[in-house]
Amino acid sequence: MKKHQLDHVLRAAGRITGEKQFLIIGSQSLHGKYPDLADDIVRSVEVDLIAKRNVARTEWLNAIGQDSPFHEQFGYYADPVDAATATLPKGWKGRLVNLAPGDTDGVRGLCLDPHDLVIAKYVAHREKDLVFNRELIRRGVVSCTQLLALLDRTQVDEATRTSIRADIDRDCNSTLST
Repeated sequence: MKKHQLDHVLRAAGRITGEKQFLIIGSQSLHGKYPDLADDIVRSVEVDLIAKRNVARTEWLNAIGQDSPFHEQFGYYADPVDAATATLPKGWKGRLVNLAPGDTDGVRGLCLDPHDLVIAKYVAHREKDLVFNRELIRRGVVSCTQLLALLDRTQVDEATRTSIRADIDRDCNSTLST
């Protein structure tokens, strides 16, 4: 998804809900720090959104969600999610990144810091998320030192923490050897 497509989704989300601010918590949150990131990294066709002030209105985004007329017409869509969708490190709200201004009719996007996003994807531990994380590490988008520090601030059981630490070590060391 390109930045102008994300702007389009935010514009539509604002019109549907009356909200002026949304949290962007999936891979499209990379547009916050990196609005010109290569398409192959942000190739997902959905943007995970939460209405910031009135969370209950997030469900209204199904009107522009998967398989909606909006999705069929434009090829991308909003995915209404909730705070439980991602396990994030303590303090993540203080690291939110403002989406660069665009054609959003005044609707603002607050994006996860890339490090918080990567931690959430390690916790989810889906193969596509692990590939995504490896690529961000390989490209130098995130710092391995920062990832390990944030892992220590993430509420997961010890077995999960150990597994994620091994994933981070593997991904960071494989980057060094290439």
